[in-house]
Order: sequence, then structure tokens, then C-alpha cells
Amino acid sequence: MIRKIEKKDRETFLRFSEQFYASPAVAHDIPKEYHARAFDELMRSNEYAEGFMVEADGKSVGFALTAKTYSREAGGKVLWLEELFILEEYRSRGLGREYFAYIENYAKQNGFARIRLEVEPENVRARALYGRIGYVPLDYCQMIKEVGQD
Repeated sequence: MIRKIEKKDRETFLRFSEQFYASPAVAHDIPKEYHARAFDELMRSNEYAEGFMVEADGKSVGFALTAKTYSREAGGKVLWLEELFILEEYRSRGLGREYFAYIENYAKQNGFARIRLEVEPENVRARALYGRIGYVPLDYCQMIKEVGQD
């Protein structure tokens, strides 16, 4: 089951978020306080980001985080799938596919023109899932510059 994140999920989200950023699915770790900032933003508003809990066997076993942008190239709003984490023992049970079905329906109902995600090249398992459900690679080299960071 997929559901919107709630205030009661704080400790679980923080634990899962730290596990996610310590995993090979992510290129680099982030400062510990960024996990709490993300949760606080999710509770403040859904204007920029939304969080979801992945549940199985009556408990939370993962989380997902989305962000929202506008793209002229896409001709409308874009829903970025920022993070998807599922505990190792619950992987390959169809929960990722369930999340994607949920979020694609959410995107359609809320007027998004495109869904976009990033994946580490070494994350073969995730890339295989994304390809099976219709996601295609972009020929982009992304670049960033950190500004206003603590």
C-alpha cells in the first residue's frame, strides 16, 4: 500500500532517509540535518515536494519523495521522483511497481505532463525496473552548482 506521509512518520522517515543516503543507490551522503529539513518541508506544504510511505505486512517498509517543477520542454508540470527506498527484505515483491502505478495515476489526476527520475548507472536493478515500466534514458549531462548552502 502507498499512502501520503504524515507527522507520525517522522522517526521512520528519518531512519529510512539515512539508510537510503548511505546506500549505493546514491552518489553521495548529505548532512544529517537535511533529512529533518526534508521532513519539515513535507509537513509544511505540498507546494514543492510530497512524501509517501510504502507499506507491507501492516508496517512501513519504505518511502518515496517527489518534487515539482515546470518544463517548457515537456509543455507543463513535471513530477520528479526524487527518492524511492524500500527495505532490502521487501524488494522484488512488486512494491516498486505498485508505487509507480500509484504515482503515475497521481500525476495524471494532477495535470503533470511528465514524470522524471534519476538513477545511478550502477543501480542495475532499479534501471531494469524503470525500463520495464516504460521509462527511457535521456541523453543529458546534468550539472549543478550549490548556492546558499550551510
